[in-house]
Amino acid sequence: MSSAEPTRTLRTDARENREKLVRAAAARFAAEGSGVALESIARTAGVGVGTLYRHFPTREALVEAVYRKEVDALCACSGELLAELPADAALEAWMERFIAYAATERGLSAALKSVASSQSELFAATRERLLTAIGALLGAGIATGRLRDDVTADDVLTAMNAVWTISDEGEQWAARARRVLRLLMDALRVGS
Repeated sequence: MSSAEPTRTLRTDARENREKLVRAAAARFAAEGSGVALESIARTAGVGVGTLYRHFPTREALVEAVYRKEVDALCACSGELLAELPADAALEAWMERFIAYAATERGLSAALKSVASSQSELFAATRERLLTAIGALLGAGIATGRLRDDVTADDVLTAMNAVWTISDEGEQWAARARRVLRLLMDALRVGS
């Protein structure tokens, strides 16, 4: 089991503190990068630094927990979006959420490199989960005739990965990422 995952059942208050720490870290990492002081993350979460270190003995453990939380949220929302929206709109909304995920991951990029060296299966598993989520969205769109049937989930993820090549220009990064993914959505729609 990963150091970022609890190894035992936590008391309710401890679980809530852990969740607050992960949320605070995700927000701070996205805004400031992974170099943000851990004490500052603890303050943002409203807990002491000792509480942070009890849950996450290393910065890498906290980074991994944030990464896992972001991937979980992104992958879980595909079914919810399909239940609420037409399939093509669901894929487009999922891509918007991918941008938020990418913004957090960009903030974690330096720290994720150290996690990657010890947790290579983490990234392989993430890729498979992303392909599954995209596959469900794409399959629904193909079944309803809204999306092209000559592309695969791997094609879509490969194209979506273009957002990682956009230069970091602060606020402009998200706008440029949205434009790239809108172009991709236009190419995926039948009759576009």
